[in-house]
Amino acid sequence: MAKKFDRAAEDLGNIVALEHVNVTIPDQHLSTLFYIVGLGLTRDPYLVTGVVNMWANVGRSQFHLPTNEPQVLRGRVGLVTPDLAGLARRLESVAKPLDGTRFDYTVHNDHIDTTCPWGNRIRCHAPDERFGPVGLGIPYVELDVPVGTADRIARFYREIMATLATVGEADGAPAARASVGNHQELIFRETDAPAPAYDGHHIQVYVADFSGPHGRLAKRGLISQEDNQHQYRFRDIVDVDSGELLFTLEHEVRSMTHPLFARPLANRNPDQTNNEFAPGHETRAWAMPYSG
Repeated sequence: MAKKFDRAAEDLGNIVALEHVNVTIPDQHLSTLFYIVGLGLTRDPYLVTGVVNMWANVGRSQFHLPTNEPQVLRGRVGLVTPDLAGLARRLESVAKPLDGTRFDYTVHNDHIDTTCPWGNRIRCHAPDERFGPVGLGIPYVELDVPVGTADRIARFYREIMATLATVGEADGAPAARASVGNHQELIFRETDAPAPAYDGHHIQVYVADFSGPHGRLAKRGLISQEDNQHQYRFRDIVDVDSGELLFTLEHEVRSMTHPLFARPLANRNPDQTNNEFAPGHETRAWAMPYSG
């Protein structure tokens, strides 16, 4: 008898990739210590190589870190890294030079929670089946949203962005999950905790149908910026029926014809040092071996 396959498990929505998370930071030196030395990420060697911004590669995604007043994501970023033990050693190595900032980290049985010098929270996981083949990357961004909004946020992504979105739980609370790429999602977790004011941080996504969401957003007056032929932005996630504001998060929306789409990103092996060097092991693959 022929093997049966779950074909729906391979479906992707209209959003095909979460490319970057952008938060401004006031000090590139401290940012380098945390994101490059501590987390073991790779500064993009080709683009934005000056001293006022940094693009840090994470598999096929990036953190964008322009210099300005600090922005703090209202939630946390999920990161997959191949070696949690090595990550813990690196974070310990930057603890002293980051003393006096909001830097912190806690090692758990199956993940490490860490906080950047300005308060952005990152949860680091080892590769496992939850993240598919991803061995290095950003599988999710989790946002803290008001109670009673998860169902309506999921509907917004289904009907306005034409992507897959469901409602379930995250850490025991109702949460919407919107697909933003292969094994990537936005998680909108309900909380009754007071929300800080939105400070302008943003995410960037690529979409297959570029004009469809634009038309639906424009009809509701939600386009916040027309950047260029390949890119526009919106900030407000609303109730599809009433227009009530549910949550604010700027989305930088790019077409798949954008010149930067699917640009290969360099990822180094942070375990390589000048004192412990093995030729041929300088780079790190973003994907795990295919298991069939």
